[in-house]
Amino acid sequence: MVSPGTAMVEFVDVTKRFGTRRDQPPALSGIDLTIRPQEIFGVIGESGAGKTTMLELINGLVAADEGQVLVEGAPVAGRTRREMRALRRDIGVVFQGIHLLSGRTVRQNIALGLELARGSEANRRTRAQERAAVDEILAFVGLAHRADHYPAELSGGEQQRVGIARALVTRPPLLLCDEPTSSLDARTRAEILRVLSAARDTLGTTIVVISHDLDVVKAICDRALLLEGGRMRELFTVKKADLREMPSYHEQVKRELM
Repeated sequence: MVSPGTAMVEFVDVTKRFGTRRDQPPALSGIDLTIRPQEIFGVIGESGAGKTTMLELINGLVAADEGQVLVEGAPVAGRTRREMRALRRDIGVVFQGIHLLSGRTVRQNIALGLELARGSEANRRTRAQERAAVDEILAFVGLAHRADHYPAELSGGEQQRVGIARALVTRPPLLLCDEPTSSLDARTRAEILRVLSAARDTLGTTIVVISHDLDVVKAICDRALLLEGGRMRELFTVKKADLREMPSYHEQVKRELM
């Protein structure tokens, strides 16, 4: 739990480089940023701008070359292997490709998050408690009626909701989403965004969203960062739109093609 006044995520003059060529620009350079508890924060920018690198730094998958990344007030770098596992148990991740296990049912895919957390004192549950936690998050994402189905029997939007449920089942304080509505139609995209908004409003989850879709950012984000070439181009408060006002598929076709 984040103590009052503590940022959920902080970047302090962070630079990250890949490769050894001197003429190769850094993936991220001089990032100073604070993400507040229970905020939905968007990260936008063109391909190669450094968006995914930001998520990898938060999750400890890569380390900063300069500066410091902190989660819940504690540096990500310098943790022992055990401490890094504990950090990642407190961070849910929703992948662009979803990555559900085809041989597991919806219930079993969601339960995987609990299985991976069993070694933690904070997440120690009986099997009955685990089942209750899965049932609760299934209802939360609107998939209780799909609990015993397999991924191949689900629509793309349902699969993404399973991915979100798997990430949220341990009630992590922080959720990282990499293009969570990619390749979804407008109606399905709105369903996913309603689930993410509810995660913040009902569960108190802080959410960081990477998206190339500005309608997504406008619908759910409180603030957003525009990255250009690994640098902070602009940090701004988002002029929010009502989810009910998101363009339908027909409206998108008219706007883009007609």
